Amino acid sequence: MAYVNVPKDLSKVKTKVMFNLTKRQLICFGSGALVGVPLFFLLKSYISTSTASLCMVLVMLPFFLFAMYEKNGQPFEKVIHNYVQVRFVRPKHRPYQTDNFYAVLDRQYHLDKEVQRIVCKNDTKKKADPRRAPGDRGRHRTGEADG
Repeated sequence: MAYVNVPKDLSKVKTKVMFNLTKRQLICFGSGALVGVPLFFLLKSYISTSTASLCMVLVMLPFFLFAMYEKNGQPFEKVIHNYVQVRFVRPKHRPYQTDNFYAVLDRQYHLDKEVQRIVCKNDTKKKADPRRAPGDRGRHRTGEADG
C-alpha cells in the first residue's frame, strides 16, 4: 500500500509552482540565467570558452544563493539585512540593565543597616546629655525633701 509522509508543521511547507521549485526560486534562477547566458556569449568571442563559462558561473552564483539559501526560516536578503544592522548600523555596546528582586533586597538591607547605625549613634548621644546633672534621673521634684 502506498503512503505519503505528511509533515506535522504545515506552515513550513512551501507551494511548488513549476519543476518542483517555488516562485521565489523560479524568479531567482530566471534572472540569473538572463544575466549569465548573454554574458557568456559576449565573453566567448574575446576569451576562451572555459574562462567565459567560469565568469558566467561566478556572476550567476549570487542569484542561486538568493534562491536556495535559508537560515532559520529567513531568506538570504533578510539574513544579510540583519547582519548589516548588527555589524554596522546599531551601536556595538548595548548595556544590559536590570533591576532584579535580589538587587532591590540587597540595597534595602544596606539602607536598613545604615539607618540602624545612625539611630544607634543618636541613642548613645541621648544617654550622655551634658545638660543633666549626674544624679538627675529626669524625675520631677515635688518640693519635699528627699528622704
